[in-house]
Amino acid sequence: MISSSFKTRRAFLESAALTASALALPSAALAQAVGSVSVADLMAEGALPDVWEGAANAPITIIEYASMTCNHCAHFHETTYPTLKSKYIDTGKVRFVQREFPLNPIDLAGYMLARCAGDKRAAMIGLLFSQQKNWAFSDKPLQGLTSLVKQTGMSQERFDACLQDKALHANIIQVGEKASKQFKVDSTPTFFINGKKVSGALSPEEMDKQLEPLLKG
Repeated sequence: MISSSFKTRRAFLESAALTASALALPSAALAQAVGSVSVADLMAEGALPDVWEGAANAPITIIEYASMTCNHCAHFHETTYPTLKSKYIDTGKVRFVQREFPLNPIDLAGYMLARCAGDKRAAMIGLLFSQQKNWAFSDKPLQGLTSLVKQTGMSQERFDACLQDKALHANIIQVGEKASKQFKVDSTPTFFINGKKVSGALSPEEMDKQLEPLLKG
């Protein structure tokens, strides 16, 4: 039996699908350097623990703020991220983390489910990005999410409980609010590369231009 609170959340998410594309407009297609932020401030403990990829002592740290309904974010993760991972993350040159920057209730739902996936968070995010058009912009996003999440082995009970987790919901919002207020993130994706703020879906070539000078130095 589905609880009344879950029914309310379902209705909220389903109605939000109609405005997802409009809410996702603050996204950046072209890379643009826009200043820098203190690395110490960026690395300070937040509302949720970071889930890092790569060596802890890597010379380059990349923090990405992304939205699950941002098509530029999806494009980055489908085209640039595989090269970034194989060329820099897996070789110990880059330590990478994606942080939540939800733009709408559908984003929140996707990120909540990714957090609830535990050590499958990265795989969940990759799956949701690769299938973005099939859930984020459908008229029934919750139904699309349910179908996709089953591919990761998450049960329906776990799915329902995750979307009713008020603490997780609040913490994800806090992550986004901190990025907006403290680090002036106002579009997605936004990257901080050793503190340098770069907005836009970096291509593999653009990523090389950002990283190679740091490695040579």
